[in-house]
Amino acid sequence: MLEQMGAAAKQASYQLAVLNSAKKNQALVVIADTLEANSKIILAANEQDVDLAKQNGLSDALIDRLKLTPSRLASIANDVRHVYRLTDPVGQVIDGSLLDNGLNLQRRRVPLGVVGVIYEARPNVTIDVATLCLKTGNAVILRGGKETVNTNQSMVAVIQQALQKCGLPAAAVQSIDNPDRALINELLTLDRYVDMIIPRGGAALQKLCKENATIPVIIGGIGVCHTFVDESADFDKALTIIENAKTQRPSTCNTLETLLVHRSIAAEFLPKLGAKMYSCGVTLHTSPEAMMYLTGAEVNVVQVTDAEYDSEWLSLDLNVKVVAGLDEAIEHIRTHGSAHSDAILTRSLINTNRFVTEVDSAAVYVNASTRFTDGGQFGLGAEVAVSTQKLHARGPMGLEALTTYKWIGYGDDLIRR
Repeated sequence: MLEQMGAAAKQASYQLAVLNSAKKNQALVVIADTLEANSKIILAANEQDVDLAKQNGLSDALIDRLKLTPSRLASIANDVRHVYRLTDPVGQVIDGSLLDNGLNLQRRRVPLGVVGVIYEARPNVTIDVATLCLKTGNAVILRGGKETVNTNQSMVAVIQQALQKCGLPAAAVQSIDNPDRALINELLTLDRYVDMIIPRGGAALQKLCKENATIPVIIGGIGVCHTFVDESADFDKALTIIENAKTQRPSTCNTLETLLVHRSIAAEFLPKLGAKMYSCGVTLHTSPEAMMYLTGAEVNVVQVTDAEYDSEWLSLDLNVKVVAGLDEAIEHIRTHGSAHSDAILTRSLINTNRFVTEVDSAAVYVNASTRFTDGGQFGLGAEVAVSTQKLHARGPMGLEALTTYKWIGYGDDLIRR
């Protein structure tokens, strides 16, 4: 089955690679319109998935990830229209020069070819990935989680219907609907047809892909994100940022998971934090030192374990640790972080510069919430993933991250001497 899908995707990629921007944009508009026209079908399919998830005892965080509402689906359709308005990177000349030997050399952006994306309970990824790949002239093979199989099937059917309306191959967007995990391993070795694998899921999925793929893999999506409150921070503003980073949407990979607090302000700051988090329904998992300042009646607090520092909560839970200062905060982030998104809340220029320079994460923030690590928030449009590695893409992956380049040399009957 996958051999046939791969071959069809490769053929579709050849057709997509030569499309002009107008043709690709037309398809995006039709996809957005067709999504809205079929919203009842998609929402009904999603309701089936949500009901099954509840029966199977999935966590509230996972159910929130997979659930679609009319407003969420409308937002997804609008994201497609936003991608339509973005500049098409394919064909752009990155740089070039006229060499001494007379060769006019250019680097030009081109599509990757066929992208394989493996993801879990996130139906929005189906549309985000499909439209970004289409805009960049790539075909895509999707493998969503079993939790969203009905939703994904309905969405892919809508996309293929729209593609065919525009005279484009339906095989440009395909989905593996069989939940057999053996098919993941088969996809990971389909290097004859697939040019890149992007896993979006937990640590186990990332590890599986990294260890078994014969295709380049973009690792990312695991967000053990930190915020350090230093001795100069404005308490009220810091508490507002922390609340946003933890509670605005707890099930996302850019949510704050560990808060580090400078020892010199712990006695004054932590009781205020405890009251704020209690009002938001957040349970604090604290170091023994932090626990000393969080013993009031209106606080949900338990002692943190070492393993919890290395894991995503994806829920209304927050690790809190008191640190001696910036050095210890940076060392903690280096030891336990996932190189996703980390922030410092400070009024110190010296601490700002050190934190930005020494914290080696895909996104580093000063006096801002980690929730900004998102393709839409960065002005990239919908994102295909958030990469926490360094090659070939890092951070939110928008259109340019779905392209590579080729060298083109123009000569006037040149030969090498």
